[in-house]
Amino acid sequence: MRKHHIRFNRAQLRTEAVPFTTGDYVRWFAFRLFAVAAIAVVSILTFDQYFESPKVRNQQRQIAFLESQVALMEEKVEGMTGALGELTDRDEVIYRNIFGAEPYPEHLRNPGIGGSDRYGDLRGLEQSDQVIALREQIAELERRMLAQGESFSQLIEISGNREELLESIPAIQPVRNSDLKRMASGYGYRIHPIYKVRKMHWGMDFSAPTGTEIFATGDGTVVEVKKKYNGYGHHIKIQHGFGYETLYAHMSKILVRKGQRVERGEVIGLVGSTGTSVAPHLHYEVFKEGKRVNPAHYYFNDLSPEQYEQMLAASESANQSFD
Repeated sequence: MRKHHIRFNRAQLRTEAVPFTTGDYVRWFAFRLFAVAAIAVVSILTFDQYFESPKVRNQQRQIAFLESQVALMEEKVEGMTGALGELTDRDEVIYRNIFGAEPYPEHLRNPGIGGSDRYGDLRGLEQSDQVIALREQIAELERRMLAQGESFSQLIEISGNREELLESIPAIQPVRNSDLKRMASGYGYRIHPIYKVRKMHWGMDFSAPTGTEIFATGDGTVVEVKKKYNGYGHHIKIQHGFGYETLYAHMSKILVRKGQRVERGEVIGLVGSTGTSVAPHLHYEVFKEGKRVNPAHYYFNDLSPEQYEQMLAASESANQSFD
């Protein structure tokens, strides 16, 4: 580095070397420092704009992974909420009716939460709203699951002395799953196979080969045995007590007599296509207090939750009955 600068002396008409002053040194260093700083800033901005560091790329991968996990958790929570809702409906509409229990109090089934903002520490971030909403859903699900557990505890206590009632409830399928060709039709409005009009179908049709065994779905007494050539064809009715009756129609053969006492799981007849029927199947109905009810709600003894959901979906999707 030079220690002087050249200056033209007008008085003497010549150039001369003038030593640097302290101010000159300060200005020289300040200029170069500013230039270096400017180059550094421009370089950093350019690098950030057009290039990503390994650290940034790793952070972005982590963010993408966490976002996908949050989305997956949201999907699972939604599915669990729906399943719990179906369980709650069955609890209120079926199980409590079966045992004559009062509905579980609404304020206990859906307890509220008071107080100040419980998620204040999560606010202020880009994904705060999404995470807070998920946390609230999970907390709500936990409260409802706890309440449902308490409800089932009550039902277990109530059912302790109801062994006869439990044996009488029509709680199994009348045809084995392994024997079924398909669920032909369920409870509800269907297209009649012969008259081609929309009619209420009061039971469920189980499509199975002729001669397939039919089982009593609960303990009871056979109160009706008829062999007709129209309508239900060869059919029987079992009175189970506690307001329950079941009907089994279109049999090819009846294996019980009127007045006979039967137990759940006992073979009572064989699948056929007698009466007003277009194919071999069992038409099955459930009565509660003299009124027809959806049989699908009563298969809780021999079906897993997955099998029950599949059976329900199949019965609801059928558009035409077999009788």
